[in-house]
Amino acid sequence: MKHYFKIHLFLIAALNLCFHIGEAEAQSATALPPIVVYKTTKDYSKNVAVTLSEDKKMIVAYPAPTDVSASSYPTALNKGYWLDNRGISPNTAFLSITYEEYAKLKKSPPNAMELYAMIIDKNPIKRMYICGCGGAYDSLVQELNTRIKKRFKGCGRVK
Repeated sequence: MKHYFKIHLFLIAALNLCFHIGEAEAQSATALPPIVVYKTTKDYSKNVAVTLSEDKKMIVAYPAPTDVSASSYPTALNKGYWLDNRGISPNTAFLSITYEEYAKLKKSPPNAMELYAMIIDKNPIKRMYICGCGGAYDSLVQELNTRIKKRFKGCGRVK
């Protein structure tokens, strides 16, 4: 129960940072996705990410093979940081299988127990920041690299 509370707090904080109401949208609000920047213990940029329970004993969320594509890979930033393009959290773990290999499993996707056996790192996230929300930058990668250089000034540290 504690795990779900933490994940919900993470998601609520991220969405609150990214709730945007434009002038033309006075009657309807649009939630924009949070911009998550993170650093891992090793390069897992090609590996499928899953979400673990707080005690790391089970997978609580994972993508369907049809949900992954070339756009699932994170974007490389300076100093070993990555821009998340898939949806990771502080409880993310990485599998031994790449996004490309995983996408080919469309006819027989593994279940959570089979995926759990494929985990190569249960604690891969060294640091994680929320740096605003989608649509807030003119030149996203360049501006995030500037924030990295300035020690994430203006970003919220999650882990």
